[in-house]
Amino acid sequence: MSLLLNQPSKICLGKRVLARSSSLGSDSFSSSLQQTPPCAIISVSPCPYADEIGNLNIKNANERSVTHVEKDVPGELSCPLKHFRFGILGTIGSAHGWVATPQEDGRVRLQDDLNPAASYTDPKHISLPPLVTLPYCQTQLVTNVSMSSSSPEEENCVVAIKFFGPQLSLCRPAAQSNSEWINIRIANPCGHLIGSWDLGEHKDHPKIQMLRFHNLAELTMSKLEILHSCSTSEHLVESQTIGETFLIKCFRKTTRSMLDMPKMKTEALLVFKLDEEGNAVYTEDIGDLVIFLSRAEPFCVPASSFPGMYPNRVEIFDVDEIGNSTFNAPYYIPPQNIEHS
Repeated sequence: MSLLLNQPSKICLGKRVLARSSSLGSDSFSSSLQQTPPCAIISVSPCPYADEIGNLNIKNANERSVTHVEKDVPGELSCPLKHFRFGILGTIGSAHGWVATPQEDGRVRLQDDLNPAASYTDPKHISLPPLVTLPYCQTQLVTNVSMSSSSPEEENCVVAIKFFGPQLSLCRPAAQSNSEWINIRIANPCGHLIGSWDLGEHKDHPKIQMLRFHNLAELTMSKLEILHSCSTSEHLVESQTIGETFLIKCFRKTTRSMLDMPKMKTEALLVFKLDEEGNAVYTEDIGDLVIFLSRAEPFCVPASSFPGMYPNRVEIFDVDEIGNSTFNAPYYIPPQNIEHS
C-alpha cells in the first residue's frame, strides 16, 4: 500500500462535465467490450414516481454526450451538501465505484448505488465499524477514502480513511464480526511523505519516505511565480499494469463565474514519476495513459483501451471549477467489469 502523508493528503492503496482536460506534453486493460469506460457522475434526475429516489446521469470519458441510466439512487446521495463532513447526510468519498456515506451512529457505509454497472435491483450496502478518534485528532473532516481492491467484499480488501490532521484509519470489511479500525497517528504529517504498511508487520511502524523532487529546473521563473501564488493539492495515482506511480500537483486560483459566483480555476498541473527510492521526477509524458482526478480515489487507464479517449492527458472533474458547491457526488468511476449472464 502507498500513501501521501502531507496535510491535507490523498490516499492511494495499491493492489490494485464538466470535466476539464489538460494535455501533458502503457497500460493494457482488458478489452473495452468486457469493461465499461470511465465515467463521471453528472447528476441525479428526480424520479417521477417517488420523491425519495432519483435516476442517474453519467458522462462516459470516451463520449461527448450525457447518458441517462435507468437506475434508482437514494435521495440522500443527491441532496445538496456544501462541505464533505460527518454528521450531515451525504457522501465523503468514493473508491472503485463504491461511495462512502457517514451514518448518524458514527459508522461509515459503503454502497454501490452510484455505480452504473452495479445491480439496479439489489444495491449493496456494507457498514464499517464505528470510528474511533485518537487523542488530539479528529474524525469529522475527511480528506478522502481509498480501497486496496475493487470490492470491500474481497477477503483481503483494506479500506482506508484519511482525515485532516494526523489520523489514518484502516479496516478489513470482510473480517465480519471481528472487523475493527486500525488507527494510526502520523507523527509529523508535513512535507511530501510516502508511507507503506503491512497490517501484520508494520501496524505500529510504517515505512515512511520523504520525496525528493527532480527536473524542476525545466520550469521557468515566471511559471514558478504563478505556481507559488496558487493553492495546491496533491494526488497519488498507481498504474498496476506498467508498475508506475505518479504524483500530480494541481495549482488553482479563485476566480468568478458568469453568475459572479466564486469558483476555482486550474492554472497548472505538474506530473512526477515516483520510484522506490523516493525520487519524484517531473515529466510531461505519461505515454498512453489518461489520469482521472475528482473527489474520488484517483486512477488511470490506457487511452487505447477505449476508442474515443486521447492519451497523455489528465481529466479533472471538480465542482469547484464550475462554481457549484452543492453537488454531492463529484466522482469519476473507474472501468467496471461487465457481468454476462
